[in-house]
Amino acid sequence: QVYKGLDIITNKVSPQEQRLCRHHMISFVDPLVSNYTVVDFRDKAVPLISYIFARDKIPIVVGGTNYYIESLLWKVLINTKEKPSSAPRLDSDRKVELEQLDSAELHRRLSQVDPEMAAKLHPHDKRKVARSLQVFEETGIPHSEILHQQQEEEGGGPLGGPLKYPHSCILWLHADQAALDARLEKRVDDMVAAGLLEELRDFHRRYNQQKVAENRQDYQHGIFQSIGFKEFHEFLVSEGNCSPETSALLLEKGIQALKQVTKRYARRQNKWVRNRFLKRPGPNVPPVYGLEVSDVQRWEEDVLKPALEIVESFIQGREPPAEPLRMEQDEENKRSHRVCELCARLIIGDREWAAHTRSKSHLHHLKKRRKLEASGRAGGTVGDSGDTETSDEDGSLPV
Repeated sequence: QVYKGLDIITNKVSPQEQRLCRHHMISFVDPLVSNYTVVDFRDKAVPLISYIFARDKIPIVVGGTNYYIESLLWKVLINTKEKPSSAPRLDSDRKVELEQLDSAELHRRLSQVDPEMAAKLHPHDKRKVARSLQVFEETGIPHSEILHQQQEEEGGGPLGGPLKYPHSCILWLHADQAALDARLEKRVDDMVAAGLLEELRDFHRRYNQQKVAENRQDYQHGIFQSIGFKEFHEFLVSEGNCSPETSALLLEKGIQALKQVTKRYARRQNKWVRNRFLKRPGPNVPPVYGLEVSDVQRWEEDVLKPALEIVESFIQGREPPAEPLRMEQDEENKRSHRVCELCARLIIGDREWAAHTRSKSHLHHLKKRRKLEASGRAGGTVGDSGDTETSDEDGSLPV
């Protein structure tokens, strides 16, 4: 929402609602800026929060993007070298340049300067590997060492430095999954009715058409990575160059893709709240209050009234009537390394390993290996020893 344009797709607050309450951090970055980062966001948002406090008002941070909210609440980001100006540049930054390298080369470079960080990151996660390399290049200090310094500060913990605003509270609006999915699908239909296609066509013509023609389109950075824009790529680039029937099919394909990716993103948002807020280790974690929004007909009773009571209690310095949510700490190791020899893949994290072992590709390879082993055993019991193809001495078969 920081970028100018795509107001419908990014669900920006309407001008009418903005007149009811002053909003910040909306529509102020040029869409062609590709290197606007969470650090830029934090550096602009923190002075605004101080300004709001100075006027004896209470800042309300609205999400969305929970990674950005986390960057405001805790000391978790790393400052590298100063930028030449306060405004983000139109050209790409060092991290983007590094991401152009081959994954193996990128990971090799990180292993040389920061083996601890290289061991934690998946070799194919180019964005994180590039960021760690960028931190080292621009500070001269390994990324892992800076993270250790943050964690060792008073109030720090395994996920980063101390809480910056100790009297915060988090209101988490959550819904039953089926109700949420249905609501998200309807929201996409409402976007189309509100003029989504006109917005996409106009934005594509002004900012993206030339990039596509020159084969330098990048859907990984800046506003172009926004959910909704890239899903309509085929429709936008082929419109006018194909039959109306094909164009209609591509449009419907884009709409269905937008619905699916929106629902996946909502699941990731909820997962982030659980893992980074509710399960966050250490004492410096704001209370998280759950507000059930499955039934919008009960908005007043289930959401607005309890939210006002919670916030008023914080303002007055008394215990809120509601109990904050609590979750059991699990023993999951998110940095465990396992190599699946069947699939020739490195898997990082207990949960990811469990998911991989249940995946179709892994089960396919497992079934294939079992067939090979069965045929090997059968071949060893039939015919002359000279005609039998035996396995290695340890009984294993190459796959």
